[in-house]
Amino acid sequence: MTEAPVVILDGGMGRELQRRGAPFRQPEWSALALGEAPDAVRDVHTAYIDSGSQVITTNSYAVVPFHIGEERFAREGQSLADVAGRLARQAADVQPGVQVAGSLPPLFGSYRPDLFQPQRVAELLQPLIQGLSPHVDLWLAETQSCIAEARAIRAGLPADGKAFWLSFTLKDEDTDEVPRLRSGEPVVDAAKAAAELGVQVLLFNCSQPEVIGAAIDAARETFAAMGAAVAIGAYANAFPPQPKDATANDGLDPLREDLDPPGYLQWAADWRARGATHIGGCCGIGPEHIAVLAAGL
Repeated sequence: MTEAPVVILDGGMGRELQRRGAPFRQPEWSALALGEAPDAVRDVHTAYIDSGSQVITTNSYAVVPFHIGEERFAREGQSLADVAGRLARQAADVQPGVQVAGSLPPLFGSYRPDLFQPQRVAELLQPLIQGLSPHVDLWLAETQSCIAEARAIRAGLPADGKAFWLSFTLKDEDTDEVPRLRSGEPVVDAAKAAAELGVQVLLFNCSQPEVIGAAIDAARETFAAMGAAVAIGAYANAFPPQPKDATANDGLDPLREDLDPPGYLQWAADWRARGATHIGGCCGIGPEHIAVLAAGL
């Protein structure tokens, strides 16, 4: 049987904007540049494409009240999502074959399944979908901490025929040897839900590379037992382990020195050997990492 080729994803947006000197501060994070330095956002997308990314992700991750506030989201959420989609599309269209993934982030805060409010999902999700929809090739619900929010996002997507990719973030503390989401739910349950939701690619992101391999194994075995044709992928961050009360807008975490491009490639090669076919990077993983992935995988 021929092994499926690797699809190279992009890396983190926020840290790369900051590294390039674009406007960047908390709590707005990467959303700040959408209004103040859109060219910098497009340049980051282009840098990833030039490094070998075949799929780039819209800079819409921080376009939620958690980052830009309730009032600004109500006023500008859809227009900011439109800008994010437009910038990614402009960069992608320069290189034939590059796809744009519409980032649908945790609607109530990264790493915080306890903040999930099912009654508000439509209110926050629909402006993002409406703004992104004209520009994206597929939908990516990323950094999801619990199965319930993933189900709610899937239910809110339009019947537009676009692929749905789903990415969960994992507990960094591997205490009981069972890979788990940050909610504590086992990855096996998340994989079963992904198959039931018709997900084309299940990924794991914004977690330590050390915990991703076991999650890939659990997902692969679950899909095999179900007879489900779901691809698997991963894009880790370069942070030290995050405490249980961490959120994504409480400061800039230091980056691990061992996760330089060659160091990150070693983890990516392991994920590949375990069956992952979609590989990129999250926070702190930049274009130089993606170039090494594209060459090495």
